[in-house]
Amino acid sequence: MGFQRLTLWILVPVALATLLPGGLMAKGNEIPAWLQAHVGTRDGQITQVVLDRARALYQDKLKSGGIRNPCYLAMDATRPSTLKNGQATKRFFVICEGTKYFHATSSGYGNGRKLKAADFSNGRQCAKHFSNAEGSKLTTGGAYVTAESRTSFKGYIKQSGERVPFYRTFLLFDGEGHTSNARERAIGGHQAAFVKRQCRFQNPDSPHADAEGYVPFGRLVDYTSGRSNGCTTWSEEDTQKILDLVEGNPTTLYIYPHASDINAVARAVKNKTPLAEAGLYWNAACLDQIGSPKFWPKRKLQPIINRWRASIVYAPRKELPVCK
Repeated sequence: MGFQRLTLWILVPVALATLLPGGLMAKGNEIPAWLQAHVGTRDGQITQVVLDRARALYQDKLKSGGIRNPCYLAMDATRPSTLKNGQATKRFFVICEGTKYFHATSSGYGNGRKLKAADFSNGRQCAKHFSNAEGSKLTTGGAYVTAESRTSFKGYIKQSGERVPFYRTFLLFDGEGHTSNARERAIGGHQAAFVKRQCRFQNPDSPHADAEGYVPFGRLVDYTSGRSNGCTTWSEEDTQKILDLVEGNPTTLYIYPHASDINAVARAVKNKTPLAEAGLYWNAACLDQIGSPKFWPKRKLQPIINRWRASIVYAPRKELPVCK
């Protein structure tokens, strides 16, 4: 089933699905055969532990009445950003068991920061560092529920030979436990694109014009296969589909790895214990690249970030040049 058909399907009142509990999920906690066929470590497949946790979170929220959406979301942040051919890997998943729908797409992970007091920056291919500290620009694994969305103006871009405004919609997440400060950190999901502002031009009729009638103009940068500021980021095509899926109808998102997974894998690596033997999971290619993952708890990293911020001397913002 394609996303178009999925979008049409979810317009059917979800209340109908609650009359057919066996249609939303397999009986009990058994994973249906069609979904089990998508389990694996190849690109486009979901690892067993990621599916199990995403599914358990969804079932729990569904039973408690916290959500009614017939679909749920998951992400594996231990996977690499791209394949050998440079194509973005598929590590974000949309699952709708009632219609046997499974869709894998790309997503970014947090790029972190490199400070004098601590280097918690991530490379372009694999994530080594994770944290729930505000301002860390890192991903935090665990349980989330999608919330409301907000759309904001990012600047004018050239499209089909014309200068048009570019808007980006941001889907907020509400978290639990380590992820409970998701709103404080402005963690959510959005299109993997931003406007790199280059100049400004006169457009006094624009609602985005400044006091002198100027609006910013720049180049649209797509970073679908790159990193983010800790948010999940999707391609232009999949962004709209995901937003349509959860708009006014929240659902769960489980991001792997949790802090406990990161610490357990780090201990296993230190003790030279094979992950399979320890009952742990990390993408093999990325583990080979990063050596060992690290979770920076908020209590440890936040003071470092706060001291760094306090030391910054901000220069006056330079005004954009007028477009030629």
